[in-house]
Amino acid sequence: MLKYIKLVRVPQWIKNFFVFVPLLFSQHIFNKTYFLPVLSAFIMFCLVSSIIYIFNDIVDIEADRAHPTKQNRPLPSGAVSIRNAVFAIIVFAALVGFFLPAFNSHFRIFLLSYFILNIFYTFMFKHIVLLDIFSLAAGFMLRVMAGAYVISVEISSWLILTTMFISLFLGIMKRRSELVLVNDEPNKNTRKVLASYSLNFTDQLSTIAAAGVIICYALYTVSDRTIKVFHTDNMIYTTPFVVFGIFRYMFLVYMNKKGENTVEIMLTDVPMIINVVLYIVAIISIIYRFS
Repeated sequence: MLKYIKLVRVPQWIKNFFVFVPLLFSQHIFNKTYFLPVLSAFIMFCLVSSIIYIFNDIVDIEADRAHPTKQNRPLPSGAVSIRNAVFAIIVFAALVGFFLPAFNSHFRIFLLSYFILNIFYTFMFKHIVLLDIFSLAAGFMLRVMAGAYVISVEISSWLILTTMFISLFLGIMKRRSELVLVNDEPNKNTRKVLASYSLNFTDQLSTIAAAGVIICYALYTVSDRTIKVFHTDNMIYTTPFVVFGIFRYMFLVYMNKKGENTVEIMLTDVPMIINVVLYIVAIISIIYRFS
C-alpha cells in the first residue's frame, strides 16, 4: 500500500486544508451542519488533486526517470505500472463523479475550474515564466473560494488577497530552491522554466510576495468588516504569528537551503509547527470567545 500512498501523494493533501479557511473565519467550525460539508469538500479536492498528480506523473514519466529525486517516485521507478496508475485515476474519477451531484453548483464550478487549471498547468503553464507560479496561486485561491461557497458564507477580500500572496510566496520560494539546486549541481535534470529565472529575480519577487502577505493580513485584522463581524479588534494580535511564519520560511530557504518541498517543511520543522498551532489557538480563542 505504501507505493500507492506515494502515488496519490497523500502528504500533499495538506494543501487542501485551505478549504477550511472560510469555515474557521465564519465562526462555524464547531457546527457540524457547516463542518461536514467542508470536510466533504476537502475529500473531493483530495481525490481530484490525486488524479492530477497521477496524470502528471504519467505525462512526465520519462523526464522524472532522469531526475535525481523524482526517479524514486512509484511510476518512474517502476514500482507501479502505468496500467495500474490509469486504473487508480478511473477509480478516483468514479468516486468524484458519484459524489459531485450532492454539492451545490458553485462548488462544482470551482472544483472543475481547479481540475482544468491543473491540466493546463501540466501541459502548458508550468513551462511559462511567472504563469507557472500564478497557476499555483490560483489553485489555492480556488480552494478557499470553494470552501466558502460549499457552505454559502462570505469571505473577506483581504483574506483572498492574503491567500494569493502566500501561495505566490511559496511558489517563488520553491523556484528559488530549485535554482540553488541547479547552481550547486548543474548536471541535475530540473524544470525547463528555471532557465527564465535567476536568484536575484526570485529574491525580489519573494520580498514583494512576503510583504503582500503581511500587509494584506494586517489590514484584514483591522478592517471595519472584521471588527464588526467578530465584535473585537483583538485579531491584530494574531499578526505576529503570520510574520514569524513568513520569516521562518525565508530562513529555512535562504539559510538551510530548504523550500523545494513545502509540505515537508510544514510537517517537520518544529518551530513552524508550534507557530501554526499557536496561531490556530489564538484565532479560535479570539473569534469564538468574543463572537
